[in-house]
Amino acid sequence: MAKNAIYDIHDPRFIKLIVGSARLEELYSGCRWAEGPVWFSDANHLVWSDIPNQRILRWTPEGGVSIFRQPSNFANGHTRDRQGRLISCEHGTRRVTRTELDGSITVLAESYNGRRLNSPNDVVVRSDGTIWFTDPTYGILSDYEGYRAEPEQATRNVYRLDPQIGEVEAIVMDFNQPNGLAFSPDEGTLYVADSGASHDERLPRHIRAFDVVDGRRLENDRVFASIDDGIPDGIRTDLAGNLWSSAGDGVHCFAPDGSLLGKIFVPQTVANLTFGGPRRNRLFIAATSSLYSIYVAVTGTQVP
Repeated sequence: MAKNAIYDIHDPRFIKLIVGSARLEELYSGCRWAEGPVWFSDANHLVWSDIPNQRILRWTPEGGVSIFRQPSNFANGHTRDRQGRLISCEHGTRRVTRTELDGSITVLAESYNGRRLNSPNDVVVRSDGTIWFTDPTYGILSDYEGYRAEPEQATRNVYRLDPQIGEVEAIVMDFNQPNGLAFSPDEGTLYVADSGASHDERLPRHIRAFDVVDGRRLENDRVFASIDDGIPDGIRTDLAGNLWSSAGDGVHCFAPDGSLLGKIFVPQTVANLTFGGPRRNRLFIAATSSLYSIYVAVTGTQVP
């Protein structure tokens, strides 16, 4: 294992994934809890959440930071669908929404089996258009990231939503606190973080992996990797199948076989990350009060 000011190299394979001369750049500070970054390739800008401040921010290379939306309904995780529309998880309204191209808001999911969702947290869209999201209780634990409330769902689930017919289906129902999620490049594997240890040290701080069958069923549940500092929150994959996870000390990178390749140290606790830039080789990192970025030597899995 080798260390320098930025990198912690656990496996020689990590050297090929990073740019040794790259530096970690702080692009903005002033958030209360930065989360949910998503890159808009067609508009050349990044959007991310500042949950407690009830705002979604926008960063552009030329113009810096501006307000994208406020109030945000305590929005957390975001992604884009295959038509380039913004999909958001809102803690305050306990729903998943879509921002249409004209700026109007469509509610995609707010209940399951006749009861309100807990507080949708993070979201990904599969190539078939289905939307997969996690529903822990973080947004109803207090009034800081949403509105305090008792959960109406008996479990904290991973859901699959078919927006064409409005069907919401619970796919996995045995998580402590399901959090970030990401598909492998071929969409044959779904990774889901369990951050249960955030409020109870006895609970998991690992990432589970599932085989995706017929685009809607998950099989072969296994623990893919564990985080040794903090908890796993947001996760992303690159085109080589490596998984990049948020952690207490920065970003952890895992090979497709689950082995830890290395870390990128970040001064603040990392909540989420995404690949962006014209070549999707720039890692944008939402970490506590700041937005950071660093160039890497890999390409992130495509998001419209």
